[in-house]
Order: sequence, then C-alpha cells, then structure tokens
Amino acid sequence: MTSRVVVTLDGVVQDPTAPVLHADDLGAVRGDGVFETILIRDGKACRLDAHLARLASSADMLDLDEPDAEAWRAAVSVAVAEWERTGSGEGAMRLYLSRGRESDSGGAPTGLVTVSEVSERVARSRAKGVSAMTLSRGYSIDAGETSPWTLLGAKTLSYATNMAALRHAARAGVDDVVFRSTEGHVLEGPRSTVLSITGRRMVTPPVEHGVLRGTTVDALFEIAGDAGFSTEHAPLRVADLILADSVWLVSSVTLAARVHTLDSTTYRERPTDRIVRDLVDAAVMR
Repeated sequence: MTSRVVVTLDGVVQDPTAPVLHADDLGAVRGDGVFETILIRDGKACRLDAHLARLASSADMLDLDEPDAEAWRAAVSVAVAEWERTGSGEGAMRLYLSRGRESDSGGAPTGLVTVSEVSERVARSRAKGVSAMTLSRGYSIDAGETSPWTLLGAKTLSYATNMAALRHAARAGVDDVVFRSTEGHVLEGPRSTVLSITGRRMVTPPVEHGVLRGTTVDALFEIAGDAGFSTEHAPLRVADLILADSVWLVSSVTLAARVHTLDSTTYRERPTDRIVRDLVDAAVMR
C-alpha cells in the first residue's frame, strides 16, 4: 500500500484515506491559494526556513493573511515524525494553504501538510537526466511588474497551465519544458528553476523576470563558491543555453536533473556533472 501522511495545521494526524477538504474550499474550486513542496530526507524537512519564507511571500501576493510560521513548523514536525514511522525513505511534502471556504467569506484559511512517496519520475530524472523543449509562456519579462494580478513569482495552486505544458511535451515525446518570455528570455520550468553552467560559471534567470525564487538554487549558490564556481542571477536567452556546457532543471524534490537534450541540442556529460549533483545534495541538507 502506498504510504501517505496528512496533518492539519492544528497538528492533528488525519486518516489519509478520508476527505479533508470541503467541497467549496477555494483552493480546490478556484485555485485560490499557495503551496510549497519540500523534500524529506534523513528525517529532515529540507530547507524548511526558505520554504516557509516563500510561502509567506506567495501568501502576501495573494492578499492572504500571513501564515503562522510556528504553527506550520509544528505541523511539519508532526508530519515528518509520522512519515519516518512508516519507514518509507525519502518523502515529498506539500504545504497547502488556501483562502478557505467559499461559503465562509472572511473565515479561517485552510492549511494542510501532506507527505507522499517520491515518484519514479523523480528517481529517473536524477539518475538519467531529462529531455526538454522550449515553449513560450505568453508573458513579457515585465508582466509581473506591470500586471501584478498575474501573480508571477508566487507559487499558487493554479497550476493548470504548467501541467498543460508538461502534457504538451509528453505528447511530443519530451520529458520537460523550459519556458521563454515573449522577448525570448529564458524563464523557468513548470516545476523547476533553470540553471546554466559554462566552465565554472553558474547562471539562473533573475526573479525580476517574473520567475519563482528557487529555494534549491539559492541553497546551491550559498556553497558553490567554495567549490570554485561563480554564481549569478542574470538574463538568459535560449541561445545562451545552447552554448552552455550543461543545463539543469533544479527543484526541491527532484533536486538536480541534467538536461541531456534541449529542442535539437544535445549535451555530452561533463566532469562537473557529478560535482553539481553532489553540491545540490549537500546544499539542501544544510
């Protein structure tokens, strides 16, 4: 039986086979809420502080009340302990925060912590890398600033567009997607941050371009200098990725997936590939 843990924000462990959301929860019916996904490894919720900070930032962009960080920490602690009790190894944790019930305007938000097994896709992506295709996101790089209601840079529950992009890629026989802006700037993946490496220079797109701040890339950049890499948040175009030594899709659970094929460009394995994977592994456990 597949292991699963569900904990409400009051710290109570719920029956994972029983419903926990009301039918009119605004997260379910309108995608009106935010979430975080966190890797559980060796009994630890990796980069919890960074994820709680990003949850608060996303909530602020949606005009949600500031999340109670201590309540979330307590619920996460309960969920991690319950997950460890199952003996299921690594886990994919999700923090779910919605505006609450549609029938209770101004009422309490809904907060849940869930944990499930890390998918086979994640293990495969870590070990073998991924193919990816570039797709237009349909936004300018300044859309987040000029049109803040687009909520670019917030990790919202409204993920239908991202999932549609991944299905489009799958129909083309491709594993993943790299979004580009209408000007041709590299943005992000539907579930990842884009990282370009040339020589010992690591570059990721700036958050000012309307991309989600990557907690895992931030962690990597904190220690990459000690391994001889320079790091930079700077504009990238697809041509920059084509000319790079390697391209990576970095995320909280998959961690580091090397792109072996981007559109018609293939990348050979590099001696630094193992170093990058090891750095990411070390970074998220700090």
